[in-house]
Amino acid sequence: MIAGGGHTMNNEFFGVFGSENDFRKLRSPTEFDRVVEGGAATVGVRDVAQELPSRTTVHSDDDGACALWGEVFMPQRVSRAEWFLEQYRESGTDALSELNGSFLAFVDDGQEALVATDPVRSWDCYYADTPFGRVFGTDPAAVAKHIPAPEVDGDPLLEFLHLGTALGDRTVVSQLGRIPFDGCLEADATRTLDRFVYEPEQFDYVDELARRLERAARRRATVNGRKGLLLSGGYDSRLMLACVDDIDVCYTVGSPESAEVQVAKRIASQYGADHRALPPDESYLNVEPDTVQYGHGIRESLHIHHAGYDDQIDVDTMYHGLLCDTYLRGHFLPRDTKDVFGHPFPRGRLDPDPDPAETLSSKLGYMPESDDVFPNCDRVDADDSEEYVHERIRTHLDDLEERYDSTYNAISLLGIQNQPSMSFRSHLADNYVESFLAADAELLDWHLRTPPEHRNTRTFLAALRKIDPNLLRHRPPDRPHDSHRLNQVEKFLRRKLPVVSSFGSPWPDRRELYERADLDRELFFEYPAVHDLPPRIKLRINDVTTWLDLALDEKTLTPEDALCPSGTA
Repeated sequence: MIAGGGHTMNNEFFGVFGSENDFRKLRSPTEFDRVVEGGAATVGVRDVAQELPSRTTVHSDDDGACALWGEVFMPQRVSRAEWFLEQYRESGTDALSELNGSFLAFVDDGQEALVATDPVRSWDCYYADTPFGRVFGTDPAAVAKHIPAPEVDGDPLLEFLHLGTALGDRTVVSQLGRIPFDGCLEADATRTLDRFVYEPEQFDYVDELARRLERAARRRATVNGRKGLLLSGGYDSRLMLACVDDIDVCYTVGSPESAEVQVAKRIASQYGADHRALPPDESYLNVEPDTVQYGHGIRESLHIHHAGYDDQIDVDTMYHGLLCDTYLRGHFLPRDTKDVFGHPFPRGRLDPDPDPAETLSSKLGYMPESDDVFPNCDRVDADDSEEYVHERIRTHLDDLEERYDSTYNAISLLGIQNQPSMSFRSHLADNYVESFLAADAELLDWHLRTPPEHRNTRTFLAALRKIDPNLLRHRPPDRPHDSHRLNQVEKFLRRKLPVVSSFGSPWPDRRELYERADLDRELFFEYPAVHDLPPRIKLRINDVTTWLDLALDEKTLTPEDALCPSGTA
């Protein structure tokens, strides 16, 4: 069990820069499928999909050790850690470019060891320097429990409460860090690599994207067992239906009568899959510790839309379209708009003079109503919480400046580095055999080489039509046209004309569900000062205070204290 009562993760990567004897002081080897010892470090891995192709693979010999944990595709279908260890001995960290997928790589050549993320850090790996040595792992609670006197770190905490994500490499525990974005961890240092650097060029963006999307999807189609897909009425997840022939059932969170669910049902039927709606009720806002722990204290558990429905989901493998909009459709890019009758209408181009901090704060999850949430906090000006957020974003952008070539790509990069929705993936990957399409190396390369003005929905839809001309037969209910501008015009008219119904939201009414579940009473009965805050802020407070209780095995931070944190500057 992890400290404080959360359940043991089904999949875990955990290690120490030290011997197997050092490892045994921290964890029992029986907790893991494999434990391997190199000359400088020891790591244990647990993965329910370890025996499947292109999944976790481990090797050790007299000269070193290697563990590739997660979803790892290699050249010519090689799936052995032994091969990668030899590649690493020949070319060092350049060998990491041979790997494709969503993974962590541990390699020990007998003298030195390192742990590396994939290019976009789709798995966080946490670390801390403890009396037992430098400890690292994917479950931050399992690492934090070995910190002798942990302290809350005020700035990451406030970033999380304002934005729904803690920025950069820090966590809400000052002694607990994360391997840097596109980086690696060593015995006494961390460093960054250069796999994710923007270098735009000219090529056939649509044709190349179509080819790469199809290869990436088919690469992930070979797992066995009953297959499912988390399917919305939007664009991204439906691609898997066109490329994976044997998806059995699709799931959509929403009322069976909603337009979103009806469109998803028609898409599933088009490709011969069953469909099940997961109606939103009190279980949608799942505030149980076993769910909250997947946010790791730095991301919202709100994004784990399926968490309350595990007993209704009956599949072995689950596909999803998470972050396709981010990498392929320019989710974070600022669009130029013109105000018409108080409604922003798109001009069909990028904003010629964007403010990166303003763009990112709204995209990441900042809410204007949080301006008066922290009136007694000396870190935040009571009259301008937004400026605090903007300054934090600017600081992190400065740290990334060698990776981007323009303001647009700077915005995309920081958004990619700090995805609030990754808790969705963490929960999914721990409960099913999960495959992360958007982390495919070919798609990341397309993203880095495609100029920002071509990373848009228009390019993406053209690519989908090349893969399957019928893929867009059933359009998203709130996007009846290919043109973003026309969709916005229709959305405006539907809002203003009394005889026409407006587009419904694809998401449940979270405020209504919060009140229906009486969560103020359940979560904050002893803290009436919290009751008047916006529900989403209250859910973030519950996320971080619950996670700290789990990780540190004590009441570290009350909900009221979270609004005015002290700690590391």
